[in-house]
Amino acid sequence: MTELVHHARDLEPAAAVVMTMGALHEGHASLIEAARARADGGRVTVTVFVNPLQFGPNEDLDRYPRTLDADVKLAGEAGADVVFAPAADEVYPGGEPQVRLSAGPMGERFEGASRPGHFDGMLTVVAKLLHLTRPRVAFFGQKDAQQLALIRRMVTDLNFPVEIVGVPTVREGDGVALSSRNRYLSEVERVSARELSRALFTGREAAAMGPSASLRAATAVLENAASMEPPVVLDYVALIDPADFTDAAPGHTGPAVLAVAARVGATRLIDNIPLEFGDPE
Repeated sequence: MTELVHHARDLEPAAAVVMTMGALHEGHASLIEAARARADGGRVTVTVFVNPLQFGPNEDLDRYPRTLDADVKLAGEAGADVVFAPAADEVYPGGEPQVRLSAGPMGERFEGASRPGHFDGMLTVVAKLLHLTRPRVAFFGQKDAQQLALIRRMVTDLNFPVEIVGVPTVREGDGVALSSRNRYLSEVERVSARELSRALFTGREAAAMGPSASLRAATAVLENAASMEPPVVLDYVALIDPADFTDAAPGHTGPAVLAVAARVGATRLIDNIPLEFGDPE
């Protein structure tokens, strides 16, 4: 039976940890299953904490779904031993922290440009939860590619004794990436939302012709989607070098991330796929 823990003093060190903000779905289940497979019989801990530091002034912290009973059930079925669901004053015992981590320039681009301060808050809570859960390995979804890149950078730069593993994005039957935000989409908005993944898949098909062709192909799909009803309102579409999360050069070789962010109705969605570019012949 999965144990529900609210206080850090009751936690034992974890073999593997999966950090979430709750509202768990099958994408989270895939992270927990990956953690279970790597735990070598050790404890798998899932954290559920809606981190106030990650929400900007125009983002509704109170609107974020909280479904703890369902989260504990899903986590247990996926292989978690413990769900750690602390209150805010457990994670931030002195109130809003005066000392925070900075994501630096890498956290100011793309998602960071749209959500100033978001990644500083994310890294601060991830660092705290790593200290509290003390895992050997931590699992994060590749869907949040910039978040994953920044966590890896933090672990390297600050010598955290933990391995970070990225888990591939889980998609629904229509191609839409699983996300807690999908529940905000109406039926007609959901149809428009499919264009994000369609743009990425189109870009992947064009990748054999090089980075520029891949980006152009994805952009064309999204430009057409702007005239749908409801429209897909593009924030950015970019081909990114995952090493530093800058725009990939036209002659880029090696791994890359094709990423998109857009708003459909009142819901902001992000998605990405990994690509690999070889040397031009």
